[in-house]
Amino acid sequence: MIKLLKKQSPPRIIALGFATLILLGSVLLMLPCSVKDGITMRYIDALYTSTSAVCVTGLICVDPGDTFTPLGQFFLAMLIHIGGLGVTTMGAGIILLIGRKVNLKGRTLIRESMNVNTGQGLIKLIYRIFKVTALFELVGAALSFIVFVQDYPVLDAIRISLFHSIASFNNAGFDILGNYQSLIPYQNNVLLNLVTCVLIFFGGIGFLVIRELWTTRLHWKKLSMHSKVVLSVSTILIVIGTILLKLTEDISWLGAFFHSVSARTAGFSTYPLGNFTTSGLMLISVLMFIGASSGSTGGGIKTSTFFVLLRGMYSAATNKSETAFHYAIPKDAFKKASVIALLALGIIILGSYLMSIFEPQLDTMDILFETISAFGTVGLSTGITPDLTLKSKLLSILIMYIGRLGPLTVATLWYFSKGERTRYSEGNISIG
Repeated sequence: MIKLLKKQSPPRIIALGFATLILLGSVLLMLPCSVKDGITMRYIDALYTSTSAVCVTGLICVDPGDTFTPLGQFFLAMLIHIGGLGVTTMGAGIILLIGRKVNLKGRTLIRESMNVNTGQGLIKLIYRIFKVTALFELVGAALSFIVFVQDYPVLDAIRISLFHSIASFNNAGFDILGNYQSLIPYQNNVLLNLVTCVLIFFGGIGFLVIRELWTTRLHWKKLSMHSKVVLSVSTILIVIGTILLKLTEDISWLGAFFHSVSARTAGFSTYPLGNFTTSGLMLISVLMFIGASSGSTGGGIKTSTFFVLLRGMYSAATNKSETAFHYAIPKDAFKKASVIALLALGIIILGSYLMSIFEPQLDTMDILFETISAFGTVGLSTGITPDLTLKSKLLSILIMYIGRLGPLTVATLWYFSKGERTRYSEGNISIG
């Protein structure tokens, strides 16, 4: 088995790692000690929940608070943790903790899983990732505890605070409050809303950007082009999303801001999305499609991909070179971004088409919203998830899996060619 794995490409090993963790998680969530007395857990629901946790999505067909025991909720939190950081990163971290060295193959896997261009300093980066994650989650849990302890006994408040902080930083919209209510009971609690948004934001910008912000001491001019793009696009999307949601929905400014942040890939909600207008759902769908940033715990096509697409279209329209923040954008960036966007659109269109066949009674907007949420590993839903049929759940599982790995990574899993030996003369083709 080990020899067979060594012959596989890094994307295949990463894909297999996620699949193995999902299957293991489904078994753990099926254990009698994981499920509350009187609750019958079907395997498809355990598999769906495990996939949603490992892919840090947050879509649920059973409510974690009403279904799982504290031990089951612990298993769920660990699946979110490992899925958010990445199976490869967690594995490398364990190897380092027991005093072993990460070999060249392991370093390549880490570089692929984190979308890092260079292999230098990867071990230091892993240490920093674990430290940053622990810091954010512990501080987030401490601040969340101030809120939850007002409504729950101390031990329950600690458990809920830790789970909420882990889910927030890893951009997974799970909660254990019960009754499918997400954070609706706390829609007016400023502290919990802001703490959750901060955890989501930093978990979504990526560890490389966090490291640069720390090392440069927030000095804008010293940041790399990638960090500037991520921070700029993320901020603009949050601001635009907040304003437009406030204009289209009957919610507070705090609620509009929260959903603008959460829609990018976290999946928490403080207002029932089933009551949102079609225009509001369309706006959230766009935010979900764009998603978080490369090297983060979030999904979507990524903010940098979206930025490169916009700059590429502007360059084509104005016949100017592609630049950003006094840097030239790499020549192949637009091509890669276009492929990712087209593959993503293809998956969403095909997934929505199939689900509309499986669920003819559902509204088209609800189906499209559910599919985009699954692909973007967001976890927001208009409330149709628990009632989906077996076929739709399996389809959603596949879409979440593809969304977590990335459409381009999935597309390369079956690529065997080592290069083209034949060259052809350039032909003519009309565009536009």
